[in-house]
Amino acid sequence: MGISKITKSVRKVLPLRRCGAVIVAAGTASRMGGIDKVMAPLKGEPMIVHTVRAFQNCDAIREIVIVTREDLLVPVMDLCHRFDKVQAVIVGGASRQESVERGLDMMSVGTKLVAVQDGARPLITWQVIDRTVRAANSYGAAAPAVPVKDTIKVVTGGIVKETPDRSTLQAVQTPQVFDLDLLKGALAKARMEDAAVTDDCSAVERLGMSVKIVEGDERNIKVTTPVDLKIAELLLEDGL
Repeated sequence: MGISKITKSVRKVLPLRRCGAVIVAAGTASRMGGIDKVMAPLKGEPMIVHTVRAFQNCDAIREIVIVTREDLLVPVMDLCHRFDKVQAVIVGGASRQESVERGLDMMSVGTKLVAVQDGARPLITWQVIDRTVRAANSYGAAAPAVPVKDTIKVVTGGIVKETPDRSTLQAVQTPQVFDLDLLKGALAKARMEDAAVTDDCSAVERLGMSVKIVEGDERNIKVTTPVDLKIAELLLEDGL
């Protein structure tokens, strides 16, 4: 009991290490019905601008690298030059994982933590970013999440095989924040073993590492369909 209390106390007073952000906006938006979600207008500005602004406004973030498609390189540069934390806009790889790895390689010397963010989550707030960074500073890996509201079924061949206990399920969001060297090693291992990882937490979990979950935000939706885009527009217009 005494050791546990001491550990918790130490975690609370750890100085905040330098944290950079990799914003991944290199997807093809295949489910958007011809709309390019990176540049999709939201309240008069392209979606990527909303995402970058949240990281610009978070004091816990010291630098930003944006990873995008080659055809969007110049437009994204033009849009984001106003944000002084943006250190580079680079071309992504053939997969999300490769794009993240390219972004990690651009982090400055002295950066110890990295926040990986979906460019298609324009409603992220600096508050969610800040608490996730601070959790990762103590635990080495952290992600925001919200409780699952729907009943989830495990289905195989159109037949329900299992109904997990909903009280144990959380929908994980981004940013997912890690010790930089930890994430680099985890992604390299997954790549060498040709392992399919659905997010960066999954890569770290494969190493046997625990990921600390912090309170997410129901508004922090990922825009992957035209319906999602409309929801994001309504949330921004209503100031919710």
